Amino acid sequence: MAPAQHDYDDIPGTFVFDQERSRQGYGINMFCMSLMKDENRKAFKANEAEYLKKFNLTPEQTEAVLTRDYNRMLELGGNIYFTAKLGATDGHSFRHLAAEMTGSTQDDYANMMLAGGRSVEGNRSKSGKFANTAAKVAQAAKSAKAGRKPARKAAKAKARAKKSRSKRG
Repeated sequence: MAPAQHDYDDIPGTFVFDQERSRQGYGINMFCMSLMKDENRKAFKANEAEYLKKFNLTPEQTEAVLTRDYNRMLELGGNIYFTAKLGATDGHSFRHLAAEMTGSTQDDYANMMLAGGRSVEGNRSKSGKFANTAAKVAQAAKSAKAGRKPARKAAKAKARAKKSRSKRG
């Protein structure tokens, strides 16, 4: 049975850690969690390929771990917080891993994040389905800047206020 398709599957470079990915990545995540113990880190570093055999990984997962292909680990079910333990075992910071995963230097990655993150332009969808979202996002930002709440939120707030007044008598 093919996995269900979701709108978030259309986002380029994004692997949402959903229920299916969690099941798929159980072994890789348990391996990464094992690295919380010093004796396991030592055993892994002594013979990485042998140590990985304990965790029933697919050949693709094993290859991704051995080559430290973090994006591939996420695609194959790895959880970013668990896979970061592998990076820490290798002596790397999360900033180092994030820079590597985005194909940039640590300084460039940090500067990008300080500037508000990666632009959504060109990163909305693989299919182009969400290409006209820019206008909607711009309008929402403009409304938020003007201090206006979206209609649904305003209606809910008004209903809560009315209910609160009626309780007070």
